[in-house]
Amino acid sequence: MASTNMKDRLIVALDGDTTPESFKALMADLAGHVGMVKIGKKNFTRHGPLLVRLAQDAGLKVFLDLKFHDIPNTVAEALKAACDLGVDLVNVHAMGGRKMLEAARKAVPADGLTKLLAVTVLTSLNEEDLRELGIPMHPSELVKKLAGFVKECALDGVVCSALETKFVRHTCGDDFLIVTPGIRPESAEGSGDDQARIATPRWAVEAGSDYLVVGRPILKADHIPQAAAEIVRQMSEAKA
Repeated sequence: MASTNMKDRLIVALDGDTTPESFKALMADLAGHVGMVKIGKKNFTRHGPLLVRLAQDAGLKVFLDLKFHDIPNTVAEALKAACDLGVDLVNVHAMGGRKMLEAARKAVPADGLTKLLAVTVLTSLNEEDLRELGIPMHPSELVKKLAGFVKECALDGVVCSALETKFVRHTCGDDFLIVTPGIRPESAEGSGDDQARIATPRWAVEAGSDYLVVGRPILKADHIPQAAAEIVRQMSEAKA
């Protein structure tokens, strides 16, 4: 279950261009204002575990967002390496299948220090995109199906849009983690960039999301701590 402190439930997506020096400066801006940062494929490929250590040194938790999707043994070994880094959240693709998800579950220690999530349907995909892939389902239908499957495989939670959060929470329970990307502040509502299924911070929290992932609205702001504080404020306005 998520913390009652909204600051701890805000994850900043660090997907832009960076160097170790600029990353360290950014961590100083974010420390004390957000609970966690998300390190994705681009920057982890370029700089590796160094970025994880810099974030941890700044007192920030880390969501290692590499979306592993491969044969079971390969995914299991990658997850073991991620856990060795001491990251707090790590993810795989739900559509990797049962064998892959079960191997992933076994690879992550049961001590709870690292939570294992599965990506359901990318927030950039809409119904037309799925049809093109040969999946005759609305994104929400597919998320519902995959979330139940992920819980059955004993993972800790899923990554899904706020549009599907209520159903996932109802189906999978209060202890099932829900991490929601595609978050835009109220002032930017309607500007989703490459995200097709977006929501405001308050709406996502009210829907039942545990963690909200926000990138550009914070990182492109003139004053990063102030932008982060505004997101936290909007999250705090959610009705219980």
